[in-house]
Amino acid sequence: MKPEKKDKILVVDDMAINLELINSVLNLEGNFSLVLVSDGKSAIRKAKTNYFDLILLDIMMPEMDGFEVCKILKSYPTTKDIPIIFLTALNGPKDIQKAFQYGAVDYISKPFSREELTSRVNLHISLKRTREELVKAKRAAEAAAEAKAIFLANMSHELRTPMNGIIGMVDILKRTELTDAQQEYLNIIESSGENLLTIINDILDLSKIEAGHMELESIPFSLSEEMRRVMNIMQIIADKKKLLVKLHVGKEVPPFVKGDPVRLKQIIINLVNNAIKFTEKGDITVSVENKSAENGKVHLLFKVMDTGIGISPEGQKKLFRSFSQVDKSTTRKYGGTGLGLMICKNLTQMMDGEIGVESVEGAGSTFWFTAFLGTSNEEEYNSQHQDDDISQTDKTRLNLKLKILLAEDNKINQKVAMLNLNNLGHKVVIANNGIEALEKFENDNFDIIFMDVQMPEMDGVEACKKIREMENKSGSIKKIPIIAMTANTSEDERKKYLEAGMDDYISKPFKQKELVEIFKKFAV
Repeated sequence: MKPEKKDKILVVDDMAINLELINSVLNLEGNFSLVLVSDGKSAIRKAKTNYFDLILLDIMMPEMDGFEVCKILKSYPTTKDIPIIFLTALNGPKDIQKAFQYGAVDYISKPFSREELTSRVNLHISLKRTREELVKAKRAAEAAAEAKAIFLANMSHELRTPMNGIIGMVDILKRTELTDAQQEYLNIIESSGENLLTIINDILDLSKIEAGHMELESIPFSLSEEMRRVMNIMQIIADKKKLLVKLHVGKEVPPFVKGDPVRLKQIIINLVNNAIKFTEKGDITVSVENKSAENGKVHLLFKVMDTGIGISPEGQKKLFRSFSQVDKSTTRKYGGTGLGLMICKNLTQMMDGEIGVESVEGAGSTFWFTAFLGTSNEEEYNSQHQDDDISQTDKTRLNLKLKILLAEDNKINQKVAMLNLNNLGHKVVIANNGIEALEKFENDNFDIIFMDVQMPEMDGVEACKKIREMENKSGSIKKIPIIAMTANTSEDERKKYLEAGMDDYISKPFKQKELVEIFKKFAV
């Protein structure tokens, strides 16, 4: 059995009798290893060349007093974190204040009692151990968070990359001549693919929220316009069950607000989807009311009311939890991961709101949530959305035939991107990795580059940095637009792409209309 490690203490005092007294008192404890010195210079030398858990430091010493010794020790990286307790007969308020200003953690007045000395020494040794454990725990937590972020990025890439091939090819096939039967089969593939993508996105969204990587935008938008868009989409789904989706926007709801419209719509779509899923006849009513307005924010109440199967009191307790549904029969009959409501709850909390349900089994349910959104106005909204419509200039630019460098290592995704770009009338040159992309850029002229982020040999971020360096060395005034193609949708990763010199990004899986949006911004 290993002997217990003793805590090492440096004792500094110019009086030999004090050193002997402290040595005898602390040695009775049996837990300490003491080093005794009688002057400040020796104390500094010992502290810099040895590890100490604590320093007991006399103030009144010749040549160099304790204040000066403390100041010097706190200036060195290797000694600045050692706790220092002053031993002093100077116990006036100004002296005590000065001691703490120089970095001491405590002081002991001379003459001191054995009980006081041992108690204070034990206290600060214990506090030091606690601090060290907290630092270790913090580092472990940071390492775990970093590992989780890397895993999340890889999972996002690995899951969304094949979905890009499926959804992209469906999008291309739908623009070809098809029989009615082929069109039906293709619609089934598209619906199944989008359902799978929804599940993937739910899992990734929840992982991002738990890892603290989910960030909300704050942009001006028209609440009623966004709500109507959601209702139009939801009505198409409800039509399959012959259900009516109704919308009511209260008169006090401001026409323009500021927040994250995508995440707000995600909550509403999730709740309305559930309402449609669990309703066989009747209708679904969505409403929004303004509860209050103060400090530049509006407090909005959203409700989604259905005439469906309702939820028992026991079932309601299981809602808003990860991977949880009312019961197993619900999962078998209606499907789903049980993640949607948990994501809604987290997004609502990020908007400083709450979420809940009121339901009677067999008589329908009302899911409600609140959100605090910023106030905005028409002028701010128009300035944000002035480029939304395709102008005549845009149309002219979109008719330009471009030479495009496509850096992508996945053969299926190469095919999907090439077909989409060729269908738009552009010429495409393929690079299978970042090194090939650099070679082709150096030896040819391109109008725009689409750069996959994760590639072998050299990834897209590094390739982009090299291209920007080549442009700077050549003195090129005009920089080629570089668009990241990424299956990783985290905000941190997107920022990294832009900081590397990329101009924009397009998320996998993408459709042709998203490429058109890129050309609207960057085609010249």
